[in-house]
Amino acid sequence: MTPAEYYQRDRRLHPPALTPDYKTSVARSPRLSLISLQGSMSEITGPTFGHGDISAIDNDLIKNYAKDGDPIGERIIVHGRVLDENARPVPNTLVEVWQANAGGRYRHKKDSYLAPIDPNFGGCGRTITDDNGYYFFRTIKPGAYPWRNWVNNWRPAHIHVSVFGHAFCQRLITQLYFEGDPLIPICPIVQTIPDPDAIDRLTAKLDMNAGVPLDSIAYRFDIVLRGRRSTMFENRLEGN
Repeated sequence: MTPAEYYQRDRRLHPPALTPDYKTSVARSPRLSLISLQGSMSEITGPTFGHGDISAIDNDLIKNYAKDGDPIGERIIVHGRVLDENARPVPNTLVEVWQANAGGRYRHKKDSYLAPIDPNFGGCGRTITDDNGYYFFRTIKPGAYPWRNWVNNWRPAHIHVSVFGHAFCQRLITQLYFEGDPLIPICPIVQTIPDPDAIDRLTAKLDMNAGVPLDSIAYRFDIVLRGRRSTMFENRLEGN
C-alpha cells in the first residue's frame, strides 16, 4: 500500500498550553491565538552543518569533558534510530543531548541544587546519524532533582534531545525518560501529556543486548519524526 501524501496531526497527543498543575505554564501559555509565520528560503536552507564539525568523542560524555578521571555515576549507553513517520531512516542528522550529572546537577551557573558539580562531567554531547539513521551516546545516567513547582516535586531522570533538519532553524526538542522510573507517573510536566502511549514513546527501554558487560547498561530510544509526509505545521514541512 502506498502511504498517503500527508498525515493528519492528532492534537490529542500533545499537552495543552495551559496546565495549571505545571504552574509555570500559567504565565507562559498564550492568551490569544498563535500567528503563523512563514519561514524564508534562507531560514529553511541554512546554515547547515557537516561531519567535520563533530569530533571522535563528542558522543562520549564520559570522556569528552573529563580532566582527571572518569565522572561518577552509573555508566550507560543510549542508542536508537531517527526515523520518519513511515519508519524510514533519517541519515546524516545532527543529534545533540544535554543532561544533569549523576547527582541531578546541571553544569549551569543558575543551577543552585545542593548536589555537587562533577569536575569530569560536562553533560553535553552530539553526533550525526549514519546511513541507517542510527545514533548512540555513552554517558552517565542522570539523577533526579527537585524543582520549585509544588512543595515536593521531583523531575524524573531524563536527557534532553535535540534533532536538527537540514538547517539550524529546523529543530525538534524532546526529553527521554528511563523505563521503570517511579517518578514518571507523578511528574507534573510528564503528566501534561494526555496520552499514556505518548508518554511511553518518551521512555527509553532497557536493552541488555546492547550493553557492555562489566561496564555499561544500555537503553534504546528511537526518535520518530513526522517526516516528509507530515501535515503542514506553521506553513513548514520539517515536523511538529
